[in-house]
Order: sequence, then structure tokens, then C-alpha cells
Amino acid sequence: MLGIGIGTMALVIVLSVFNGLEDLNRRIFKSFDPDLRILPMVGKSFILDEKQLNLIKSLNGIDYVTEVIQDNALVKYENSQMVVTLKGVDDGFQKHSPLRKSLVEGNFILQKDSVDYAFIGGNVYGALNISLQNIIEPLEIWYPRNRKSVSLNPDDNINRYTINISGVYSLEQFHDDYVYVPLSVAQQLTEYGNKRSSLEIQVKQGFEIPEIQKKIKKILGENFLVQNQDEQNASLFRAIKIEKLFIFIALLFIIGIASFNIFFSLTMLVIDKQQDIKTLFAMGADESMVKRIFFSEGAIVSFIGAIVGLILGGLICFLQENFGIIKMGMESSIVDAYPVKMQLSDFILTSISIIIITLIASYLPAQRAAKN
Repeated sequence: MLGIGIGTMALVIVLSVFNGLEDLNRRIFKSFDPDLRILPMVGKSFILDEKQLNLIKSLNGIDYVTEVIQDNALVKYENSQMVVTLKGVDDGFQKHSPLRKSLVEGNFILQKDSVDYAFIGGNVYGALNISLQNIIEPLEIWYPRNRKSVSLNPDDNINRYTINISGVYSLEQFHDDYVYVPLSVAQQLTEYGNKRSSLEIQVKQGFEIPEIQKKIKKILGENFLVQNQDEQNASLFRAIKIEKLFIFIALLFIIGIASFNIFFSLTMLVIDKQQDIKTLFAMGADESMVKRIFFSEGAIVSFIGAIVGLILGGLICFLQENFGIIKMGMESSIVDAYPVKMQLSDFILTSISIIIITLIASYLPAQRAAKN
């Protein structure tokens, strides 16, 4: 019972932790990624069609649409430099973006009084050792010019733009190497003109994202990808699910080993009770009755162990979810305690798997007892 119980408890806890990690990533992406993103099927940019854009904006449930120009660029500050993801966004971003909630220093401003500003991630801020109080030293952005022939003078092959920094945001390491600038600045640097890298769409609360996603696909046709937040981060969620599957299989093997205890205990019991079994047969018992006696004993052991494990696992997850007993132990972590989220499907899957394994372990000795 103890072996089955501990294995079941561990399985429930580990699966709940993976659910918590998945849910935490979704909350992070909610602050960074739009509800829907429109990308070209081929290439990294597309020509903006005003008619299609207006049709999308007129859909019921659309909160706002952000035009985006995004590419890699080199930024320099004093004597430091690094490659960043440059992201040019239109005026609607400054008004509506939830990234404002992740502001850690300065102000969330991209344009004010006809002056352009850059809004940078924590990685850029730390790597370049930027000081927002130093208003004399601006950020310099370099981007290669779109030319068919390369000039012998290196300066002729690079577009440069100097811009002041308004503020710093911090989400997590993967998303903190962005530099946000007004769309006009990105157009000037990249020479995209009427081209866009993507359109980012935020949906109003109370509206179904999949329904709006279908309507946008119908407007744009087959030349565009319309991705929800899970599809935008498909590789990460796939990795979490694969890890969860392998951990589930590994712990299931451990429970299977614990089930061998039931098998050997019942086998020894059958050997020990040889005379009692013969007595039962002499009194009129048939094979099915003897089999049922030993099988029931194994089932009781496994069921009680599984039920206790499920209860203890659920209780520990409940305490962790509500009180954060086990801490991350890092000052820079996004959350203080390990994220946990219980799902009924995990409890059901765990119960079914354990019941099947333990019943098989109980059936074989019971079968042997009936034949004796």
C-alpha cells in the first residue's frame, strides 16, 4: 500500500507541476504576445492591404490591430553593443499594450510631442549597462541597408538612428531582448515602406478567439498564417508536453516496480496457504471462488494505496497552489513558489493506469492459486 501510495502521490504532484508551468507560460505570453498574430505564409514580410485591414478592424470583437515591423538589429550604447530584436509598432501599441504592466523603470512611451523614444527589455538594459538618468547618451540602432551593390565605404551600407530610451520592461529572459520603437523609425531603418512583418490583434473580452480566427482566415485567404497564442509558442508547449509524457512513463515504471511487491506477496501467500486452499476445494469451493479471494486481496491493497496517494497528492498540490509552501529559491524568479495546477484528467489517467498495472499483478498469483 505504501509503495503504491507514494508512487501515485508523486505522479499526481509532478503532472500538476507541469500543468502549472504550462499555465505560467500562458500568463507570461498574455502580457507579451497578442491574442492573434497574422504572418505571411512565405517570406518575412508582406505588403499591407488597406482594404483587408479595414475588414479585419470592422469585425465584431476586435479590440485593436497593431501594425508591426520586426527584424534583428544592432544597438550601441556608449562602448557596448549587442544584437536585439527590433520591433516597430504603431500608435495603438502605446495606448493598449498589456506590456505596460511589466514596466520596471522609466515610462511606457514610444512617442511624445513628436519625439521618438525606445522602450527596451531587461536583457538589453543589463547587457549595455544603460542608465535612464543619462539623457545625454542616446541609444544608437544599426540596420544593414537594402542595396543590390555593396559600397566600399562601410558607412554607406548601414542605416543608423539615434533615439532616447523612455523605459524598461521585464518579463523573462526569452522575451527581454526586444527594443520597441515607433513604426516610422522601423520603416526608416529597414526601408520596408508599405511592407509589414505581422499584424497583431487583440480580442475584446467575452468573444471567442477561435471564431474570430476563422473569420480573419476567410478574409485573408491561404497566403497568411493566423496564429493564436498557443500556436505562436507551439515549440515550447510541445516541449512541455513531451517532458510531461516521459515523466509520466518513468513514474509509471516506478509504480510498476512497486506492484511487483503485490505480485510476490500474493505468490508467497499462495504457497503458504496450500493446505487451506485444498481444504476450501474439499468443502466445495470452485476455482473461480479461490481466484476471487486472492484477487480481491491484491485489489484491496492496490485500491487503498492508490486512493491514499491521490488524496495526499491532491492535498499537497492544493496547499502549494494556495499557500506556495515550496519556494523557487531565486530572487529573480517570476513567481515565488513552484507553479501548480491540478487537472481532473491527470487524476483519472493516473487512477486508470495504476488500477490496470496492479490488477495484472494481482491476477497472476490468483490464477496460480486456482490451479493448485
